[in-house]
Amino acid sequence: MTARSYEVRTYGCQMNVHDSERLSGLLEDAGYVRAPKGEPADVVVFNTCAVRENADNKLYGNLGHLAPAKAERPGMQIAVGGCLAQKDRDTIVRKAPWVDVVFGTHNVGSLPVLLERARVEQEAQVEILESLDVFPSTLPTRRESAYAAWVAISVGCNNTCTFCIVPALRGKEKDRRPGDVLAEIETLVGEGVIEVTLLGQNVNAYGSDMGDREAFSKLLRSCGRIEGLERVRFTSPHPRDFTDDVIAAMAETPNVMHQLHMPLQSGSDTMLRAMRRSYRQDRYLGIIERVRAAMPDAAISTDIIVGFPGETDEDFEQTLHTVREARFAAAFTFQYSKRPGTPAATMDGQVPKEVVTERYQRLLALQEEISWAENRTQVGRTLEVLVAEGEGRKDHDTARLSGRAPDNRLVHFERPADGVRPGDMVSVEITYAAPHHLLAERPPLAIRRTRAGDAWERRTATPAPSPGVLLGMPSVGAPVAVGAPTATAGCCD
Repeated sequence: MTARSYEVRTYGCQMNVHDSERLSGLLEDAGYVRAPKGEPADVVVFNTCAVRENADNKLYGNLGHLAPAKAERPGMQIAVGGCLAQKDRDTIVRKAPWVDVVFGTHNVGSLPVLLERARVEQEAQVEILESLDVFPSTLPTRRESAYAAWVAISVGCNNTCTFCIVPALRGKEKDRRPGDVLAEIETLVGEGVIEVTLLGQNVNAYGSDMGDREAFSKLLRSCGRIEGLERVRFTSPHPRDFTDDVIAAMAETPNVMHQLHMPLQSGSDTMLRAMRRSYRQDRYLGIIERVRAAMPDAAISTDIIVGFPGETDEDFEQTLHTVREARFAAAFTFQYSKRPGTPAATMDGQVPKEVVTERYQRLLALQEEISWAENRTQVGRTLEVLVAEGEGRKDHDTARLSGRAPDNRLVHFERPADGVRPGDMVSVEITYAAPHHLLAERPPLAIRRTRAGDAWERRTATPAPSPGVLLGMPSVGAPVAVGAPTATAGCCD
């Protein structure tokens, strides 16, 4: 019999992207094969996000587009998982009765069984657990990159930010044991991975359920002792838990990159209080000051919400002031939108749309100016760039390649005559800076072939098309989420 094909469509933050790698791994472990790009799949899985205001409309619109295809293809199945599935539960099947499986954030591993049960019983299967049944990192994973990998160190969040629905959907924070995290990283390095990004909804609160407040800094230092691991990143930390021992670990561990994405959300103490963010402007800027004292070359990025309920002109000016003082390399800026089930949705003082839009445009213009100025400081520097796959949308037309500098800035460089593979390292001299990227207009000064490049070469010896990710939190390095002007902050904040 021909193996059934699958496609996973992902929406949301890095945690969802990593969950989709697990969904793909589970399906392939169960005998499914990835559908070639552009061809219909026997099983389509939606891994949803509930952060954005119009998440529901997008999901039901996409499900509606698939209904005729499913009617024409007996045996085709549709599954919906992720945060929106956790929130809406039976509503999905009621609005889209052609959906076969609905599963939540706590039972990703159930997907293959639920699909088979739906096929045999000929009726929709809805399984939503209220707590985690197995830590997701123990599940099979089909990673999208041969050279870089996500590694979840915790799931869930103990914060109560009034704008965020994620803790209600992902549950309380649950940490993995350090030995399990390090064992996974060592396995990945053995497979050719040279860069890992540690993931958590509140990544630097790691250790809270183990009773060790310095667990995260200890984990960073332990990563520094893994031979062959060249780059370590993490996202997203919370200012409340960002302590000096983490700054010291970043500065003193050679393979921990001098790059920090730390959500601000607002520069106004009044708004931070209303958001239940347990820090104030002076504490936030103090952290930035200490990070730069320890790592002068650090690139710092952030998330900012514009138009939170009750925000006045004075509150917004405090946000602009904080942005000027912090001089972020990039900022992912979002217009506030109501999320049912969050305290902020029913707060007084909802800001008129036209006011939010005007403030948003002013913030964009300021951050664009700062990002450009910060990027211009890189001109003339020689940077070692990890060559990436698919980062430069115009690479084919411009005869260039693209990759990430140590501080995660996006770099485009002239394609060398000698073969360079994704996962290899090139040293380039930066000749031009734009607000969103750097450019090296001359050939690389040096090329270092790596185990990661070898791993990429092995993986692509038999090409396998990728379905891609439709919508995710932008990679750190792009100043603004231009395509999402009506979004709230991402879930990893």
